[in-house]
Amino acid sequence: MSKGAIHHIELYVSDLEQSTQFWGWLLEALGYTSYQKWDKGQSWKLEQSYIVFVQAEERFLDIPYHRCRVGLNHLAFHADSRQHVDTLTEQLKEKHVPILYTDRHPHAGGEHHYAVYFEDPDRIKVELAASE
Repeated sequence: MSKGAIHHIELYVSDLEQSTQFWGWLLEALGYTSYQKWDKGQSWKLEQSYIVFVQAEERFLDIPYHRCRVGLNHLAFHADSRQHVDTLTEQLKEKHVPILYTDRHPHAGGEHHYAVYFEDPDRIKVELAASE
């Protein structure tokens, strides 16, 4: 693995079951495979990197996540193509996933940026972008 490459990302979530249903479908559609699973978490792996979802303890659920606070704003993933973005956009709509910036979709990131932006169950913003 290349020095400096992401080893893993760990996200604490408010409802593990809801989050793993959402993220499992999405990550598997992007080529990830289920990696580890235990009573308080689950992970998916792509090559040498993986993403972990852990159930937050009840005592830390009093302040919900908001992407404009200090911390993670969003996660962005590569799509295979514009068609891949379009296909996943339709699947997200079928699953009633909130699509962001619908008035500017699929160019919400700029004229030369083809992407879909949406939210996970905790309202973490996710981006799927096609390379130009």
